[in-house]
Amino acid sequence: MLPKIELHLHLEGAAPPAFIRGLAKEKSIDVGGIFDERGNYSYRDFWHFLKVYEAATSVLQTPQDYARLTRAVLEDCAASGVVYAETFVSPDFCGGRDIGAWREYLHAMQEAAAQVAAQGGPELRGIVTCIRHFGPDKARETALCAAETVGGFITGFGIAGDEKAGKPVDFAWSFDCAREAGLRLTAHAGEWGGPDSIRDALRDLGVERIGHGVRAIEDLALVDELAERGTVLEVCPGSNIALGVFPDWRAHPIAELDRRGVKVTVSTDDPPFFHTTMEREYQMLHRAFEWDDGQFRRLNRTALDAAFCDADTKARIAKTLEAA
Repeated sequence: MLPKIELHLHLEGAAPPAFIRGLAKEKSIDVGGIFDERGNYSYRDFWHFLKVYEAATSVLQTPQDYARLTRAVLEDCAASGVVYAETFVSPDFCGGRDIGAWREYLHAMQEAAAQVAAQGGPELRGIVTCIRHFGPDKARETALCAAETVGGFITGFGIAGDEKAGKPVDFAWSFDCAREAGLRLTAHAGEWGGPDSIRDALRDLGVERIGHGVRAIEDLALVDELAERGTVLEVCPGSNIALGVFPDWRAHPIAELDRRGVKVTVSTDDPPFFHTTMEREYQMLHRAFEWDDGQFRRLNRTALDAAFCDADTKARIAKTLEAA
């Protein structure tokens, strides 16, 4: 139960299945058999997972729904010892990229997160995220929403979704817009698209962090480049294994990337979909690679250095890590 920092967490993807089922029942919404017989999310592969994800998200229809979701997700984070998290949030799901509606959703999430933090729970910051398979035009609208609400809770901008839809350069305008507004940048890459997708994101989007990035291991020259640049990878081992990117924990490259000098961190991605928690990620990494407390403390210091929050928040979280 070391205090933990999580940098790669999708807010809707962290919704407990019971929460979504309950909300669907309240609203009399048929979500179309997205659960298995045990009540867990059910999907066949990554692309089916995206459809199930969007079906689950369809029951989240009001700012109050997102306030309730934020509290539920932070409760689960706290149970694993998470003291600071950054979550991907998208105006695509929060008001259809209408800036007025987005502000209402954002206010609800921010207020809920502030209440949890005031009660001693984890601190949360938001990374506005465009959805790659929704296309560049919608991404521009998302970037404008981000630019209009930068500061405080919203600290970053990123891209998620189907990594094989389009190319990073298609979204360069959106990232330029976010950068000019003062947002920090990250991008999902190197999960399904291979090493070239990482190079493209670094070159065409100018990101400082890469979500996943684990396929870099297939190109050791790229691994060396990541180490030299100091690019931080938001690694989600349990997610990668659940989706079949790697067959098991021992085959996962996080330890080799770390050994070669790449800055790696640990996150859960969409934890209930992948039957994981931050606590379980740590347990499995310990079993697979014999990582000890010292290694995990180092990972958390790397994550704190890479966090998109302000200096005062970092100083506050640093004291929590040191006290442990």
